[in-house]
Parts: sequence; structure tokens; C-alpha cells
Amino acid sequence: MANDPRKLKPSECCRLLNSTLLGTVINERQLHRHRVEAGNRIGDGRHVDLLAYADWLHEKRHAPKLVSEVDPYAKLKESARARNAAIALAGRDIGELPPVENPERKAKAAGSFRAFCEAYFRLTFHLEWSPDHLKVINKIEEAVIRGGLFSLAMARGSGKSSLAEVACIWAVLNGYRDFVCLIGSDEGHACDMLDSIKTELDSNEVLAADYPEGCFPIQALDGIANRANGQLFKGKRTQIGWTAKEIVLPTIAGSEASGAIIKVAGLTGRIRGMKFKRPDGKTVRPSLVVLDDPQTDESARSLSQCANREAILAGAVLGLAGPGKKISGIMPCTVIRPGDMADNILNRDLHPEWNGERTRMVNAFPANETLWQRYAEIRAEGLRAGDGGAAGTEFYRQNREAMDAGADVSWKERFNHDELSAIQHAMNLRLQDEAAFFAEYQNEPLPEETVGADQLSADQVAAKINNLPRRRVPIAGNHLTAFIDVQGKLLFYVVAAWEDDFTGYVVDYGTYPDQQRTYFTLRDARYTLATAAKGTGLEGSIYAGLESLTEELLGREWQRDDGAAMKIGRCLIDANWGHSTNVVYQFCRQSSHASILLPSHGRFVGASSNPFSEYKRRPGDRVGLNWRVPTINGKRAIRHVIYDTNWWKSFTHARLAVAMGDRGCLSIFGDRPDQHRMFAGQVTAEYYVRTEGRGRTVDEWKVRPEQTDNHWLDCLVGSAVAASMQGALLFGTDLSTQKDRKRLSFRELQRRKRN
Repeated sequence: MANDPRKLKPSECCRLLNSTLLGTVINERQLHRHRVEAGNRIGDGRHVDLLAYADWLHEKRHAPKLVSEVDPYAKLKESARARNAAIALAGRDIGELPPVENPERKAKAAGSFRAFCEAYFRLTFHLEWSPDHLKVINKIEEAVIRGGLFSLAMARGSGKSSLAEVACIWAVLNGYRDFVCLIGSDEGHACDMLDSIKTELDSNEVLAADYPEGCFPIQALDGIANRANGQLFKGKRTQIGWTAKEIVLPTIAGSEASGAIIKVAGLTGRIRGMKFKRPDGKTVRPSLVVLDDPQTDESARSLSQCANREAILAGAVLGLAGPGKKISGIMPCTVIRPGDMADNILNRDLHPEWNGERTRMVNAFPANETLWQRYAEIRAEGLRAGDGGAAGTEFYRQNREAMDAGADVSWKERFNHDELSAIQHAMNLRLQDEAAFFAEYQNEPLPEETVGADQLSADQVAAKINNLPRRRVPIAGNHLTAFIDVQGKLLFYVVAAWEDDFTGYVVDYGTYPDQQRTYFTLRDARYTLATAAKGTGLEGSIYAGLESLTEELLGREWQRDDGAAMKIGRCLIDANWGHSTNVVYQFCRQSSHASILLPSHGRFVGASSNPFSEYKRRPGDRVGLNWRVPTINGKRAIRHVIYDTNWWKSFTHARLAVAMGDRGCLSIFGDRPDQHRMFAGQVTAEYYVRTEGRGRTVDEWKVRPEQTDNHWLDCLVGSAVAASMQGALLFGTDLSTQKDRKRLSFRELQRRKRN
């Protein structure tokens, strides 16, 4: 029988209320207290009227709470709250700004960057300026005030980074720029520069004395960044920002630096679209960018990374100001190697917009080399003996006039306390490490002669253009071959046409998937085999990539100059990469182009190895010029080719070295050398070392340490091997390399057989 809600026992009432989805909401003890408090309004002594109970709870809930005016505790709490609020408000307000200590000094510094450095940063710039410093200071001042781009390379330790940091402070404090962007080779480098600027704004007492509107609110934080959000000036928020990656100067009426921003970023990080929204709703973009040493040692040695950073500089960085506006820029940099990013930016022929300025520690070296050689010997002996170079310094003191003759240094005040002149200081640095001296102090790094001078450079290879359109076969090209280099992320390929005498033409090259950019490395590939074949594993993505690429290369017709249509006659696929060997064999066996495809294995045949000419030929083997197709053995029921990589790399290198127009020359499609810079970089990614062993001399090829990507070199070599298999033959390479055998009589043969 259903319970009557107007007449429930206390236990029934609790059970009914706790049976909702809310779970337990009341117990019998609580209900008892409510019954005592409400009396007969919610039921009699034995039963509870649920409806009256609910009405009573509603009235109790919404009844206004009266604070007794005579409650001393309530008054005490209210007064304590008001007192604490007043103390907090007083602590947040920085009060009145101190007056400017020296208005004349400030006015002079505001109009002259040199005066600003001398007045407020004497501890940083404590030596007299050199003519190069004054030239650089004038350039920086022009870039900040009137705009423009300026790149400078100064000797290590000349203060170029410090000048750039002070230029940021000068630009924002004097209202020349309201948004400065600091960019380093990476974000950590830029944050270090920002920390240096923070230290000056917070701790430089002379600067704070003349620029209280910018520095006093910062010093009021007492190094506690959390105070920035609540800081007040005359009851209004200063909107100051003080984070690890950003400085926002206080918003103060009448201040030239009101609301100015300094923000940091790494060159390869998030730069594009940088902006800042002010509290008044106005959006501002950077108007001055400072790039300090925007390259690293690693990136300077990579052609693709240098080109990538130059592209970022020209696109993302110079576009920071937004549509229709120009950005000013200052870039202190160091040339690490010839042709790196800094070297290119400083070159006014390549980048005239950057107004590159390259200074040296030594403008002219001393004429008397004999005395300096003797000085080097005496100094080295003294250092070994533990005198700290005192003997060399004494020798220089006695012969200083003769040893200084003909020398010209850019900064005469730069030398250590145990040295007598800037000339001696420069020569000591040169004696310590000549390569580092010319790179770090002269900004003219020595060429990296790690290989023989007779070996090709990337510029020479890129210049071997034949003015033919891409994918157009020359009329004399009788053989069309291709090679595919298999990697875990990408497939690299080269298609080449060959005449019968091994005159070659690179018709096409590229990667699958296509990276849609001019410069990249295997490591930073954006579109990979895995992204092209989603849902597949490593082997599956390689198989799918080979299927798509071979269909594109082998399934199409290649147009020849005379109008004839050609197809690739032989395509080799690298099967040396450990994870891909079985996949390559399986693909070559199952592909619709199986008659054209052949797995390949390059073998390192050094001076101490047996040459291909000494391998014993077996029945069924096909043998060619340092390559062979052995008889099928084992589980892989498909033939493959093995070739001598050292010999064929030397052969291909020689073809590239042949002058244009001569027989046996190898050239590249197109009419612009710059479009082949990445290809040429990979083709010259290895160098050879002449090695002797077992009575023969062999060119053993090794990868250059600064260029690890050599995939198109492997493809070009493989295409040449495929051409040899198709019948191309260079004059002089068809001579037999086997040793002459003596004629034996039948009697001698019988005797040897019995023994």
C-alpha cells in the first residue's frame, strides 16, 4: 500500500527522500532536529507532513540573515578585512615616480645611440671605441630611427651582441619602437638575451635615475613576477608584463616607453603572425627585429639548413610588421664557414637590402714574418716551461718596432693585461688556432680543405646544366635508366639518359612523396611514406611507395627531342637498407614492371678486398664492368645485381668532371644552377681517399661529416650501373683486366691432374 506523503513516519520520510538519484540527502538525526525546530508546522509528534516540511525548508533557506549591529566579532572581522584591503591596495600602488636625475644627459642620450651607451653602460663599454665600432653604432642608430636592415660581423668579443641588446633598450625607452622582436638561433639563445635586457632594466641605477617611467615600476616588483598583474600607478593598472619570453613596459601617461613590448623567439620556431593586443584593444606588430647569431655550427655546415634559414628570414621575419609595412632589422652575426647563411647575408651582391658590414680584427698583418716565427717558438717554449708566455712578451718588447711594421689592427685598445699591444694580442690568437682566428675574429673563415683539390665542389656540379627542359630526353640518348634509393621516410630517385659512349644527361630527380620545397633533409622530411600510406607499417609504406613511384616513372612515356617516345629500359632499386631488403625483393617479383626492375646491392670493395675482376664466374652469371648478376640461390627467387660502389662512384665523379661538349660528359637538365644546389650538395656529399693495398690503388669513398645526405649520389651511381647493363660503354673500359696466363702443354696438364 502506498505511503501518504502528508502522514509519514520519520523513518519512512528519510527513506523516501534518500531514494532519489541524489542519493543520501538526510538522516533521522537531522530530521529530528528539524522537527524540534519547526514544531507542529511539519507534522504531529509521530508523523511528518512531507509537503509542509518542504515548504518550511524553502522558507528557512531563503530567509534573510540579519547581522547584529552589536555583534563585536562581526565588526572586528569587517574592520580587519577593510584594513587588509587597504594595505594590499597601498602595496600594489607604486606611488609617485621619482624625478629625472639629469634631464640634459637624458636628452643627449635620447638623440644619440653612442651617447646612450657611454652614459648608461660604461661597465659594458669601458674601452675606447674603435673606428669600426663608431661605424656600426651609426648604422644601428639609422636602422632604429629611420628604418632599414643592417647586418654586421665583428670580431668575437667586440661587443656586437651587447650593442644589439642596448639598441633594444634605447629603441623602446625613447619611443622609437613600440614592439621589438628578439630572435636567436633557437629560443633558448633569444631568452638569454632577454634576461640580459631584464637585468639592465631592473638593476642599472644610472639608467633608472633618468628613465624612472620605464625602470621604477620594474624595480618595484622586487624580482617577484607575480606582482606584475596587480601593480597600480595612481590607482590604475600599469599593465606591466615580466615573463620568461616577454617584457611589456608599464603603461604610464606621458611616457615615451608606455606599453612598449620586447618579445623573443627562435628563428626556426613560431615567428609568423607575431602580434600583441593592448588593453585598449589595439593590436600592434613588431617594428624592429634583432637577430643575434641566427645560425648554429650545425646549420652552418648544412646547405639545406642555411637555405631554409635564409628563406625564413626573407619570408616570416621580414613580414612580421604586417601588410603594407616595412620592418627594421639589426643582425649581429658570425661567419662560420664560406657560403653559410651569415656569409650570404653579409654579401651585398646577394642581399643588398641588409647593408652588410664585415669588420676584421687585423686589417693588415705584420710584414716581418721571420721575427714573428721566432716569437712563436720562444712563446711556445715558455708556455711549456710554465712562464705563461712571459718570454715571448719580452722578445716582443725588445723587437716591437720591427715586429709591428706593416701591421694595422682595427681596435688598438683591445689586448690583455699580460700583453703589450693589440697586435700582439691578435697574433697570439692566430698562433693559438689559425682556423678559429680567421673565422671568429677576421670573419673570413679558411676553406675547409678536408678533401683533395681535384675533387668536385657542389658549385661545379650545379653548373653542369645543359639547358634542356626537365624530363626531356636528348636526341642522342639511346638508353633511359633509373635508380630508386630506399629509406625509411622517403624514396629518392634519379632518371638519366645515356648515349652509347656513356655521355649522360640527368633527366629528372626527386623524392616520393614530393616535399614541395627546394631544400630539406631526410631528417626533417614533412611528408613521409607513412603519411602517404596511412594505416600501414614500415614495410607496407615502403611497398606502397615503390608501387606509386614505379608506376609514375615506368608507366609514363618520356619525350625525346626528335618527338620519339621512350620508356625506362632498366630500373634498379636499392635493397641494401636492412629493413627493406625483403620488401624490395617481393615488390620486384610481384610488380607489373618486373621485367624492368632489379634489386641492387652496392658493395664496398677497398684496396684490401678482392676486385670484381677476380671473382670466379659461375654458370648462369652475367658479368659486366665491375658489376655482376649472380645465379639465383637461396630463398629470394629473383635475380639481383651487385656492383663495386667505390669504382662506380669514381666513374660517375669522372663523368661529372668532363667538360661540357666532350664525349663522356654527364650534365643536368635546366638553365639555372641555383635550382640544383641541393642535388649538387648530395652528389658531392662524399670524398675519396687514395688507398694502396695488395699491389693496387683504389679510391675509397667516405661521407663528409658536414653532409650526411648522399642519397642522390647513390641514385646517380646506380643509374650509371643500369646504363652499363643496357650496353653503354666508355672507350677504354672494355679492356680485359685479367692477368695473362701462360700456355701449358698437354703433358703438363696431365701431370697436374695426377698430383
